[in-house]
Amino acid sequence: MVREQLQSRGITSPGILAVMGALPRHDFVCSALKAHAYEDRPLSIGSNQTISQPYMVAVMSQILDAGPGARVLEIGTGCGYQTAVLAALGATVFSIEIRRELSEQAAERLTSLQLQAHLRVGNGYLGWPDQAPFSHILVACAAPETPWTLLDQLEVGGVLLIPVGPVNEGQELRLYQKGEDGEITYETLMGVRFVPFVESLEPPLAVIVAALAPKGVFVGDQLSPQVISVDAVLGEHEALQAIHGVV
Repeated sequence: MVREQLQSRGITSPGILAVMGALPRHDFVCSALKAHAYEDRPLSIGSNQTISQPYMVAVMSQILDAGPGARVLEIGTGCGYQTAVLAALGATVFSIEIRRELSEQAAERLTSLQLQAHLRVGNGYLGWPDQAPFSHILVACAAPETPWTLLDQLEVGGVLLIPVGPVNEGQELRLYQKGEDGEITYETLMGVRFVPFVESLEPPLAVIVAALAPKGVFVGDQLSPQVISVDAVLGEHEALQAIHGVV
């Protein structure tokens, strides 16, 4: 994998080549796909999510260039493979995943490999403000537009790497940088295709109301301000908390 998929395509970082050559990628996929773990393609990890192909993990890690001393915010823990690469490179990693089952599985994998990272279940659009600022931010899912909440959590001189664009259409990998004066600049690096960056796992409120009303469920006139929220602090994604008249 290292020679044929990474070195041959321009990955030159000795640290990344060593780490990805040593990490057991097959431990990050389900048993049915272990035989395909080192192939040059993304694989399903369940929950409609994927582990990126080895080259994409390597190229994003090389662009980010986060090593010892770096404080990295990762959005989209997924199976934990990219998290493991960053942690093995010496970075202090704070990783957010909106799907609890994936975050818990990633935590188990990282523990088994004796790699340390701070994991949280929550809405990645909110970032991790109580740990900001970060020297590097890596987003492993595609946003329609780059969230300013994440750019605000960059330290001066920091960089944010994110896929931007609609699902199932052309997306581009952008590298943002925060200058000394706080000015944000970016460059487009390449075309990519990632799963969508979502704020909630629940359907829109209008869809829920439409589904409930025909069944005679009283929806009412007022909605609690807590309706359909993802608690970024405690990591709870309990939706439908308080539609008026529905418990």
